[in-house]
Amino acid sequence: MIKKHACYLSIALLVAPLVAWADVLPDPPANPLQQTLLQLPQACPTLAPGLTPQTQALLQAFYEGQNYQPVWAQEGRLTALQAALSQLADDGLDPLNYRLPQGQDLCADIGTSRQYLQALQDLRFGRLAQNRFEPVWHANTEEPDRQAELLAIAGPGVQNVAGAFELARPALAQYQDLRRVYARERQQPLPQWQSIPDGPLLRPGMQDARVPALARRLASEGYLSAQTQTDNNTYSNELASAVKSFQLDHSLQADGVIGPGTVKELNVSPATRREQLRINLERFRWMARDFEPTSLLVNVPAAQLTVYQNGQPVWQTRTQVGRADRQTPLLKSRVTRLTLNPTWTIPPTIFKEDKLPQIRRDPSFLSKHDLQVLDSSGQPLAVQSIDWDRPGNILLRQGAGPRNPLGRIVIRFPNPFSVYLHDTPSQALFSKGPRAFSSGCVRVESVFQLRDLLVTPAEKARTEELLATGRTTEFRLSNPVPILMTYWTAHADKNGKVVYSPDIYNRDPALISALSAKR
Repeated sequence: MIKKHACYLSIALLVAPLVAWADVLPDPPANPLQQTLLQLPQACPTLAPGLTPQTQALLQAFYEGQNYQPVWAQEGRLTALQAALSQLADDGLDPLNYRLPQGQDLCADIGTSRQYLQALQDLRFGRLAQNRFEPVWHANTEEPDRQAELLAIAGPGVQNVAGAFELARPALAQYQDLRRVYARERQQPLPQWQSIPDGPLLRPGMQDARVPALARRLASEGYLSAQTQTDNNTYSNELASAVKSFQLDHSLQADGVIGPGTVKELNVSPATRREQLRINLERFRWMARDFEPTSLLVNVPAAQLTVYQNGQPVWQTRTQVGRADRQTPLLKSRVTRLTLNPTWTIPPTIFKEDKLPQIRRDPSFLSKHDLQVLDSSGQPLAVQSIDWDRPGNILLRQGAGPRNPLGRIVIRFPNPFSVYLHDTPSQALFSKGPRAFSSGCVRVESVFQLRDLLVTPAEKARTEELLATGRTTEFRLSNPVPILMTYWTAHADKNGKVVYSPDIYNRDPALISALSAKR
């Protein structure tokens, strides 16, 4: 009897792990579509190229929301998708990158869903990876759940495909305005114009053999009527007025003087101008993720700052931004405090490349510019004790005052680049264009008007009192304001007028090439 029970016990012990294992086994696929998704590269070899684990996971989640039923067999859906894909051309996206598979089997349904999801993703977030081309540093490092956002559009969207595409399309005003212009322009034949040769500065009243070509060039874009074109070499006031209009539309100094900057913009080809519209749609798709309705928006190439409140622009001013060798970084942060009557501790790069050579040439440079020498802990050092050929680890600091490069106020926000918005004594440079003069920070014209928009009436009164003391003071805002510093070289207003900005950091060519490449 004991042996019999022992036998039963042994069998039970052997079977127990099998029973437990059976309890954790996944349920077998309920239908053929689910089975196909689980073995997608083998079941549908034509879909295997470029199929990433992320795409497979997205397809799994999409079809789970459809109860693992085919999506595109229902009448009208495929036709609606084809129509929506063709309209992507107006968004600067090539419909040929979203070719739909032939056939009506499960692989064709999955392949169609793959293109549907890809198109919505490109429209919502941009076709190119922003971090590869124009990375933006974010103070908030929390990553949004893009897959969840995409599925929230794509899942219900199969019932109304056109509506899904419209929901994915950025609602950002800059995007919508530029899209309308690009949709119109891409249907038109490219205009033709000849290049303007380089030459000396040309001012009104001067003689130059380039004048007839300049007149034809301006007439080709409607800045000058064909009847007023000139065949003589006199640079007339009428022609200069047309040049000023061109300069305004291309973010140049509108002085009517033909210099290298104006010639360069005149010689941008019609094809490149159209491609600029297209790539800036991509930039606005990126920007839509970071823009907040109440915020400060800095467009670096245009050297322009706009204040938004509840999604509407309420104030705009000119800025000065970083030179090509000391570029203003792109970032998203929050303005948290003001520095009143700031001192200026010269950054290491500026000290080494700019100030040190000047000090070596002129020992009185320090006193002329109210510069104090400090050790690494901030303690004053005697100027006579410094070997300027080997100065070591020292700092230069300029006291508060009218000659301080930061002016009377600095607007600060957390970032790892030590950049900020600030006042400047170099007011004359705001009339120039382009305005890439700084070492990375953003100088702001009429900065105290900006201060007024950032503070409450009580805070404004208090900052005025503190400014009057002449002492350096840190003033924390009660209501921090988001700031986005970004990059675009073409935009349109609601009336369809396009304004271009010089590509001061030469970023457009790489975007044009990448966006034109086939997937």
